[in-house]
Amino acid sequence: MVSTEGLVPITRSFLASYYDNYPFSPLSSDVSRLTDQIFAMATTDLLKDSPPTQGESLLVQEAERQPPHKVDENMWKNREQIEEILFMLEPTHWPRAFQQQSTVEDAELVSLLGRLQENFKSTLSTLESFQAKNSEFVFNTVMTYMPQDFRGTIIRQQRDRSERNKQAAIDALISSGGSIRDKYALLWEQQMERRRQLAELGSATGVYKTLMKYLVGVPEVLMDFIRQINDDQGPMEEQRQRYGPPLYSLTKMAHSIRLLLSLLWGRLETSKLQKNQVVILEEAADVYTSEFQRFIKFIGEVFTNSPFFITAEDAGTLSIRKDDDYKEISVPAGSAHEVSLTVESVNSYIAWDFSLVQGKLNVDIGFSVECTNLSGEKTLILPYQRYEANQGNFCTCVPGNYKLIWDNSYSSFFKKVLRYKVDCIPPVVDSVSID
Repeated sequence: MVSTEGLVPITRSFLASYYDNYPFSPLSSDVSRLTDQIFAMATTDLLKDSPPTQGESLLVQEAERQPPHKVDENMWKNREQIEEILFMLEPTHWPRAFQQQSTVEDAELVSLLGRLQENFKSTLSTLESFQAKNSEFVFNTVMTYMPQDFRGTIIRQQRDRSERNKQAAIDALISSGGSIRDKYALLWEQQMERRRQLAELGSATGVYKTLMKYLVGVPEVLMDFIRQINDDQGPMEEQRQRYGPPLYSLTKMAHSIRLLLSLLWGRLETSKLQKNQVVILEEAADVYTSEFQRFIKFIGEVFTNSPFFITAEDAGTLSIRKDDDYKEISVPAGSAHEVSLTVESVNSYIAWDFSLVQGKLNVDIGFSVECTNLSGEKTLILPYQRYEANQGNFCTCVPGNYKLIWDNSYSSFFKKVLRYKVDCIPPVVDSVSID
């Protein structure tokens, strides 16, 4: 087992500094241009004289919808659209006119479709390999910090059994005639189940609760990492903000290409394929596959080199440098964190700003402010209340000790990572000239 002594999970501040070393070269401007062109061609030209079917209306709505926020969900969406495109590019699913190849023009088009099919197959293979390697990399990295005895074996066996069951469910769905859409709905549901299992392991709940008595010796920092890694506002949010926008653009482009192909194929029995439609389809497919493969290669390098844990000293240094005197501290379950300020002059201002570095689960913490004057009398300045984040200030009326208290005593299992800044500003005194 690799030691985690002195380490903390990666923080958003650290990832910001890490990603500074990995700028992504912007996508080609052709991505947005072609996405707009093919969507306009699909929804304006092709639907002008031929109303959409129910299935086509759903595709239009999907192409209009904003892509999901999470990086991995976008990867699954792109994979689904590529498989749908490949389905339509299979010779057995071509319109009858292409299959007969009655003219030289048809033969040239068939050759083009074959080339596009190979490009999309290559892109799908690259994406599948990226997802498989990334999943294995995360799991194997976690396992290096597990005790190398039966405790680690239990977790590995649990994971292997779960993956076999998931694959069996996919195979059964396909065998029963499930669509590509059905397949990817199940795949995403399974991906969310993997997230829940990680959270259960880190939180000692659900399925893994029965295993926790065997897991004595598993580093707490590892549990912290696997519990928080997928939080909505956790460390990976930095990744979404940095690399999400180009991925979102590629997701929209994939939806639009699929929509165009579907509408073209559905209307070729009654209308001939236009040359400008072929030109745009070919250019869009070439731009999408090349840009998406470039993005996958880039993000794969970023993932592979990104650490999961850093030293507490590095985390603190980054926090101070990037957050302008903000501090970050862990408040254990059942405990509280206090900051005391000695105020010597009335009309001083005490100000605070704090938030929790966590996701959707247990994102609040108790907060109150009290004052003990020079006679030892205690006064409650701000009554106890639970917050996700809060900013505030007040003007002091008496000298004394002012205590700001963040209370996590009500929590039985979850510590809170608190990011805060506190200031005590002395009163402004007009200068007086003395003879």
